[in-house]
Amino acid sequence: MSEQGGFVRNNINQFAFVYRMIDILLIQICLAVTSLLYIGKYDSKYFVLALIANLSYLFFAELFALYRSWRAGTLKEMLFYVLTSWALTLFPVFLFLFFTKESEYFSRVVLGLWVVSTFFLLCLWRTIFRAVLFSMRKKGFNTRSIGIIGLTERGLALAKEIEHHPETGYKLTAVFDERSCDRLDPKYQSYYQGAMAEAVQMAQENKIEILFIALPMSANVRIDKVLKILGDTTVDVHLIPDMFTFNLLHARMGHVGEMQTISVYDSPMKGGSSALKRIEDIVLASIILSIIAIPMLLIALAIKFTSKGPVIFKQDRYGMDGKKIKIWKFRSMTTMDNGDVVKQATQGDARITPLGAFLRRTSLDELPQFFNVLQGNMSVVGPRPHAVSHNELYRKKITYYMLRHKMKPGITGWAQVSGWRGETDTDEKMEMRIKYDLHYIRNWSLWFDFKIVIFTIFKGFVGKHVY
Repeated sequence: MSEQGGFVRNNINQFAFVYRMIDILLIQICLAVTSLLYIGKYDSKYFVLALIANLSYLFFAELFALYRSWRAGTLKEMLFYVLTSWALTLFPVFLFLFFTKESEYFSRVVLGLWVVSTFFLLCLWRTIFRAVLFSMRKKGFNTRSIGIIGLTERGLALAKEIEHHPETGYKLTAVFDERSCDRLDPKYQSYYQGAMAEAVQMAQENKIEILFIALPMSANVRIDKVLKILGDTTVDVHLIPDMFTFNLLHARMGHVGEMQTISVYDSPMKGGSSALKRIEDIVLASIILSIIAIPMLLIALAIKFTSKGPVIFKQDRYGMDGKKIKIWKFRSMTTMDNGDVVKQATQGDARITPLGAFLRRTSLDELPQFFNVLQGNMSVVGPRPHAVSHNELYRKKITYYMLRHKMKPGITGWAQVSGWRGETDTDEKMEMRIKYDLHYIRNWSLWFDFKIVIFTIFKGFVGKHVY
């Protein structure tokens, strides 16, 4: 399913044990084969090194949920997490070699061949296995029978996704609705099996493996009733959010004492996710700053010699959880507005210096914000920060506007690479930017960040409406 519109989400992978065992064996076998071929031996020290890699890889693979079901996931995303898990695995391996002072014992050629061949084979076997599974599922094997309660707008959207993606192995078996069959979408009338009572009966008879409930939130009494009855079956039950719940950010179960709660608006940056995002920011910012250090120095000198005023302009913005931060930018204007009213730059704006126009068009004025990233008040990828005065204006106009502050602001973001950067001279333009920002927060992952960084490199530095 696409990130933009998918409703079917990944869950338990019935092949997880097989995946783990193959990964463990490949890591061991690759080191054994490369060492035997190149130096003619494979002893206990090489085995221990591979064992450390086994444990580390399994840890990072679990961290990235690599062993979950990939029925509805993309191959690119899966291989990206294989690469990330294997790359992080090498840190504990090299730390072991460094602190035990055993690095001289191991052949560098063997280690290099092992690193490359293992990554190649980890990706290759997954690609082949995935292709085989998809081929089997298209032929009707390894499928899971699906029932949908409520052929609402959401229920119809789910049915279409299942129909358009047979490779996922989800097979629509039945739809249930309190309305009569002739009032339903004609395309799915042949799947009609009755109302909720019939859905429960088919679940009890194990004729359905997964039931999706697509009733509106207003039908909470009926939802509660059917959930209680289905609790006496072994069927997997999923609730499909309607238009209200679809706007929730990272809804999850929680507890306050013995009271169970559901978070409505929450940040994805919790626990391990927060740590991963911070590691990503530090690594990316450090690499990028080492590359752009000389260009930044040249830009700073050019600003100093072509116009009066400081090189760096610091402006108040809202950061994570709406707390004020100061972001750094190369000064591109003759004025440095930072008060209750900040006029947005427009085409032909007299305040913009000749050099500043070029810097703003190419986004080079944003480069100092990599220091904000290292400071910890910004991320490389996230919703772009707006001037405080603009925040106060648009939070009153646009629903869910302030939810974009559930993540740190970023130097680049999903809205920017999707064409919604630059001047927002209409409320509609800002609404679209917020829509893309909230989509990013709902679907955040390292893979999503990686895609945005790549898109930024190829098309995110310039824009038609950037002044």
